Amino acid sequence: MRNFASIAELLNQDRPGYTLPQALYTSEEAFRFDTEVMLKSVWLYACTVAHVKNPGDFYVFEMANNSVFIVRGRDGEVRAFYNTCTHRGSRICQVQAGTMPRIMCPYHFWTFGLDGKLIAARGMPDDFDKGAHNLRQVALENCGGLLFICLADNPPPIEPAKQDIAAAIGIYNMDKLKVAAVEDLHDTANWKLVMENNRECYHCEANHPELLNSLSGSGFGRGNPEDGDAADEDDVTAQVERWKAMGVWRDLVEFPDGGWHRVGRLSLAHGALSQTMDGQPASRKLIWPVEHAEPTSVSVWTQPNSWHHFCCDHVVTFSVMPQGPDRSILRTSWLVHEDAVEGEDYTVENLTHVWKATNRQDRHLAEMNHAGIVTDGYRPGPYALEENLVDAFKTFYVERAKAALEAAGQP
Repeated sequence: MRNFASIAELLNQDRPGYTLPQALYTSEEAFRFDTEVMLKSVWLYACTVAHVKNPGDFYVFEMANNSVFIVRGRDGEVRAFYNTCTHRGSRICQVQAGTMPRIMCPYHFWTFGLDGKLIAARGMPDDFDKGAHNLRQVALENCGGLLFICLADNPPPIEPAKQDIAAAIGIYNMDKLKVAAVEDLHDTANWKLVMENNRECYHCEANHPELLNSLSGSGFGRGNPEDGDAADEDDVTAQVERWKAMGVWRDLVEFPDGGWHRVGRLSLAHGALSQTMDGQPASRKLIWPVEHAEPTSVSVWTQPNSWHHFCCDHVVTFSVMPQGPDRSILRTSWLVHEDAVEGEDYTVENLTHVWKATNRQDRHLAEMNHAGIVTDGYRPGPYALEENLVDAFKTFYVERAKAALEAAGQP
């Protein structure tokens, strides 16, 4: 591993309550450290069980030079493998998603089972050991239908995050959902700035008119999900009691013990029942166990690369994948009930309108932020009170970065 002494110096310059030193956002060295060391030491959100719904379905996750595909086997198990053939290293899956009866390298047609075991290697010597050339597996964990991978040889423990996330989103039964739409946005901004922008609603009023039809800042850095403005406190209390009676309420989970997950049920704004332009459900097929819609959603935030919203009728998931010091991919997926029929129960345009607009607005903000940080005028600045979730993300990054350096023998 290359020496990252300069990164250690920058991490030690970090000030609590302030943004990061400039080079940690902008330098090639920091990008290499992030993608070669820090991000390999943690759990990364890749996709959902709905993305690999049937045997043979595969989905590709990419981060810088690393490519991993997730595939469902004939036994129903979901596994992750490096997207690299064990013959001469060719990339195997050439597209982001699809279905294959078996895994076949397009270069020399080495063929693997959906469990990653090599089953055919043409023209090899008689004493060739196929069992020594299976695909290289990547650690994968299913958290209530959200699939996380870790590129470390010895992944860190995933509890209690796995249990907390599954407990909160289990009512949405993601095994019974399907992917209705996927969109990749290519942001000209460092991946940390894309994440930081998501972690606050300090910017929302002036930038997100579509989103504010259904969401307020409550729960997004302006208090806990159960908190409300004084005038609304009685209404919020009544809502919580109703949701408790329905069996859908769970108390806020707020990055416990330095953990990497936050889970909360939020009240939707203005009586909205879903995250749509008119506040009405985007799909007529509800996905939760209550027979009617309610003005609420569950939000899941995971460090360092994802956030998710679970409405009564659909799910929206987001992942950030670093591609360069100033390049990131934001991948958004919209999920609906597997029995929902496009054109009858939902339209893709209505389903995706709010977050497509919001993502483009956020792309502009992250790119504007990056453009300012690269100048000589940048100095780390203080977080506002309602940017506490940004501070939590930055603190996570610094702590895990230092731990990864120490584990690599570079304190």
